[in-house]
Amino acid sequence: MADISAQLVKELRERSGAGMMECKKALVENNGDIEVAMEWLRKSGLAKADKKAGRVAAEGRIVTAQGNGAAVLVEVNCETDFVTKNPDFVKFSDNVADVALKSGASDIDALKAAAYPGGGTVEEAAKALVATIGENIQVRRMARVANDGVTAAYIHGGRIGVLVALKGGSEDLAKGIAMHVAAMNPAYVRAEEVPADFLAKEKDIALSQMSEKDKAKPAEILEKIVGGKVSKIISEVTLLGQAYVLDTNTTVGDALKKEGADVISVARLAVGEGIEKVQDDFAAEVMKQAGLA
Repeated sequence: MADISAQLVKELRERSGAGMMECKKALVENNGDIEVAMEWLRKSGLAKADKKAGRVAAEGRIVTAQGNGAAVLVEVNCETDFVTKNPDFVKFSDNVADVALKSGASDIDALKAAAYPGGGTVEEAAKALVATIGENIQVRRMARVANDGVTAAYIHGGRIGVLVALKGGSEDLAKGIAMHVAAMNPAYVRAEEVPADFLAKEKDIALSQMSEKDKAKPAEILEKIVGGKVSKIISEVTLLGQAYVLDTNTTVGDALKKEGADVISVARLAVGEGIEKVQDDFAAEVMKQAGLA
């Protein structure tokens, strides 16, 4: 076997954009011949994949799979909305959801390391797809719920996904609540989950918004007024307190009570959450390339 120097690995990495381990493997497989190793990487779909990985991938799909008492959501990202409709991307993301469910993966690192249909890992399959499609592809996030009771998965437009697990209740109720979570995105499930510092801040805001006349009222009355305002805020930010989107005359909490049900867990993913999208200034880019900026 040829002696593979760190400098040779570095040179191949700079030329191909592939990862260090992939470059070393390519050189080992090809007796240190960098030209043949470069061709080997291209045939493997790894060349330039890592260079594209630096580009912002804020579009994509939320996909789901469900079975055997478990359900998963997975966010798979790409760079443009156009690619979300690409058959290869659609097939890949659907396969990843299936792998997430069947492998038992509970976090994104475990999912990336899981076996992908046809060979290799999910992460390796993503890199191969980069070479095929020409955009950065990222398996970014996943959520998993396991439940002996009723579990519903809801995907809205391929961009928002929700899992709801209930104790008791019906499939229709679970699906309705999943649709509610997709639309309203409550920050918390129950009032007791709302942080104390959030409540203290809302009390301060409520006090500052009051007139001088109201502030002059007796302390116990003032406390009731402020308490009422804070209670209204709690209802607005909690799932159980919100007006149910499928029946605005009742709350989600009351809809659950009606069927003797309770929420075990909720998961919600939306495409691109937390990713800063870069707005390209094409005129500036042209000037930069021309050395005029």
